[in-house]
Amino acid sequence: MTSPVDTRARGGAAPGLVEGEFLFTEDDFRKIAQILHSHAGIALAEGKAALVYSRLAKRLRSLGLRSFRDYCALIEGKQGVDERQAMMAALTTNVTRYFREPHHFDHLREVLMPKLAERARRGGRVRLWSAACSNGQEPYSMAITVLAALPEAASLDVKILATDIDPNMIAEGRTGIYREDAVAPVPLELRRKWFRKAPGGGWEVAPDLRELVAFRELNLIGDWPMKGRFDAIFCRNVVIYFDEPTQERIWSRFAPMLEPGGALYIGHSERVTGPAAQLFETTGLTTYALKGAGR
Repeated sequence: MTSPVDTRARGGAAPGLVEGEFLFTEDDFRKIAQILHSHAGIALAEGKAALVYSRLAKRLRSLGLRSFRDYCALIEGKQGVDERQAMMAALTTNVTRYFREPHHFDHLREVLMPKLAERARRGGRVRLWSAACSNGQEPYSMAITVLAALPEAASLDVKILATDIDPNMIAEGRTGIYREDAVAPVPLELRRKWFRKAPGGGWEVAPDLRELVAFRELNLIGDWPMKGRFDAIFCRNVVIYFDEPTQERIWSRFAPMLEPGGALYIGHSERVTGPAAQLFETTGLTTYALKGAGR
């Protein structure tokens, strides 16, 4: 018995890129890649066809669709808003963990927090931003670091904004409950202080952490409604999924959002490039500040 790919290819249709129960052509891949890029800024290389097929085939089955052609028609149409969001969630990888790339948290604790704690105690405003927060482990790591230097932070004008394009990740962050393996990187002393056993299993973040972190849905290539500047911006291991022009736009947009003397933390395989490279200078491993700040 021949597969749908073989049958339609013999009938004159475009050949399938991937063998499977659904025909998946170059045109289908191109449309999906174009929509993902325009919606989320993510660039899909041609070599990702098998990954796209395996992740979206589940969506086709769930929706009762018979082909990727039908799926593309859905996500291109006016009724496809929700499915475009589901497609984006299926095609992005949310890799995160507590205190990932710990040198950034060391820098936050040792370099930034002494002066930020002093400012907050004088009644000043302190703001930090986790610009692609996934399910909340990064901003809660930031909160733990802030509270270590400023235990009364929740009662002062101190806030951490946690944003992500995926509403499912935002919902997980707000829930604040994590599996045992997820909290394993948190030292036992900190775990006992800032987490408690959740009724259904796992660990739940403490109220003081919740009070510091505000979760919001945000597309990094869309509008940024925030009006004030930030003392620290974490945007790590995200722009590697964007093409170069999109990366350069993101870096440039961060510059006016950062307080003089603040820090921009980026991923271990990322570098600030393009015109923004003239605006920032390195102050540590994958750590940047505005040029001339504090001079």
